[in-house]
Amino acid sequence: MDILIRTALAEDLDAAGAVTVEAFVGDGHTRPDADYVTLLRDARRRAAEAELLVAVDPADLSRGPSGRLLGCVTFAVGGTEWADIATPQEGEMRMLAAAADARGRGVGDALVRACVTRSRELGLAGMAFSTRPAMTAAHRIYERLGFHRSPERDWYPRPGHPLWVYSLAF
Repeated sequence: MDILIRTALAEDLDAAGAVTVEAFVGDGHTRPDADYVTLLRDARRRAAEAELLVAVDPADLSRGPSGRLLGCVTFAVGGTEWADIATPQEGEMRMLAAAADARGRGVGDALVRACVTRSRELGLAGMAFSTRPAMTAAHRIYERLGFHRSPERDWYPRPGHPLWVYSLAF
């Protein structure tokens, strides 16, 4: 499957929010009634305050400029509002999500690679981001692309909810 990665268009935002909620809630990483679901669904805010990258199927572009949304990720530079763990010299990705029917097709891999490319374009020294310990499919992507665990940077957004940090230096 060919995958096109680009900056989200206005017409992508509802689908991006839905795919993100589907991935986090559907996979059991976030409770459906958690406050975080509001943030996951708000792709419009992410696109305005950070960079929202989407993966689309180019075969669907004949139906319009947006195509079928396969997944999305939020990219931010460390030290900005959407960066939790990255330093100002690092890029950070958040809320990596692939549509359930697009999994196993390289969507996550393509989105992570796009974040690495974006970090390099900005002249950053690397990347760092958080992930839940149970997100093992995502961990395999990160490790395959050269990221490594940075346990000294692990943190807890609230008691009982550990977040692991993965990083990559360029």
